[in-house]
Amino acid sequence: MTKRLTVAERLASTEKDALLDDIARHSEWDKYLVEQAVLHFGETHDTFSCNVIRDVLPDLGPGFLGAAIVSLRTAGIIERTGQYVPSTSGPTHGHPIAVWKLTDKGRRIAAQRRAARQQGRAAA
Repeated sequence: MTKRLTVAERLASTEKDALLDDIARHSEWDKYLVEQAVLHFGETHDTFSCNVIRDVLPDLGPGFLGAAIVSLRTAGIIERTGQYVPSTSGPTHGHPIAVWKLTDKGRRIAAQRRAARQQGRAAA
């Protein structure tokens, strides 16, 4: 037997679907920016949170940074440290957000990209 949704539940579901559609429409460039910021902070710091990443990125719209972080975690590029810090984003009202670090796979990717950049500079 299926559960009947209340009006509020149906509206919340519709709103969530619209937000997910908006996130999915972001360009590859937005995804690339987030990935580059994560790899940079992961290489230059032992740990990082979305607070520092958000500070260096243009406004990507609500929910996009979190979705991109989940994608990087799912791909095995970053992992949670088990630590949390208060969010500095106004709309989140300071709720706890995860602290991340690069995985071995993430460090390899960052090193490969750094080497490719250095090779490109040397060839110029």
